[in-house]
Amino acid sequence: MSLKVDSIVKKYGEYTAVDGLSFEINEPGVFALLGTNGAGKTTSIRIILGMLSSDSGSVTWDGKGFLAAEQPIGYLAEERGLYPKYKIMDQLIYFCSLKGMKRADAVRSLDYWFDRLGVNEYRDKRAEQLSKGNQQKIQLIAALAPNPELLILDEPLSGLDPVNAELFKGVIREEIKKNKFIIMSSHQMPTIEEFCSDIVIMNKGKTVLQGNLNEIKKGYGRVKLTVKCEGDITPLAAQCGLAATEDTPNGISFNVSSEQQAHSLLNKIMEQNIPLIRYELREPTLNEIFIEKVGASNED
Repeated sequence: MSLKVDSIVKKYGEYTAVDGLSFEINEPGVFALLGTNGAGKTTSIRIILGMLSSDSGSVTWDGKGFLAAEQPIGYLAEERGLYPKYKIMDQLIYFCSLKGMKRADAVRSLDYWFDRLGVNEYRDKRAEQLSKGNQQKIQLIAALAPNPELLILDEPLSGLDPVNAELFKGVIREEIKKNKFIIMSSHQMPTIEEFCSDIVIMNKGKTVLQGNLNEIKKGYGRVKLTVKCEGDITPLAAQCGLAATEDTPNGISFNVSSEQQAHSLLNKIMEQNIPLIRYELREPTLNEIFIEKVGASNED
């Protein structure tokens, strides 16, 4: 199985919301679709789902025309939406029926997910009686109950407390082990780094970075240095041509042009017998790469 998004374009008058987006998922795992607010992520997801038509380009599943309503696909939308006046169990059985599930199969699957996410007590509650976090759990159940092959998660951890965020992560890990194809969109970059191997970063409808996350990081090299000492190392850093980019209780951070420049500072610290608490030379984080690629163009 594979999902291929080929050169999709979506315009609203003179405004281009998505400008030639292309990517391909050929193996099970988690693929990240990233961008600032208004970058075109949600529009792209809606085109993949068939909720919107593209002006050009195509979406195919296993080489064939992709009709989301006829495919084994689960969707957790960023805009949470349940019918507020209806009982949770009734809604979920209805949603499962739209995916072609028989009632007995739907109930069996829902029983599992109610227990897995700890929401058995809400079966006969109306959606409006649930907290936002518990409504989010219910919507995740709606996405997972039909056992889809392709799962699209738009900001899945948004608004969750740490305990429930870890619960959701556990479920995502289980789906990965089941060899599911997952597209995740999130502003929480550590979560993307935790789960995703391949990424696309969009900015104002265009793709500004795409590829394997590990390879992208390797391409930058180890250019981020953080040092924490018992003493002021600012003068020593200046001698090495380094200016601090950040100064926090966890240490002073620098951008370095080479590992040699970083080691030069380390040697000076050792020569001065300044007690060293932390010395970390690393590749940039996804958050740092993201800001570099889209930050400047989105400043006021």
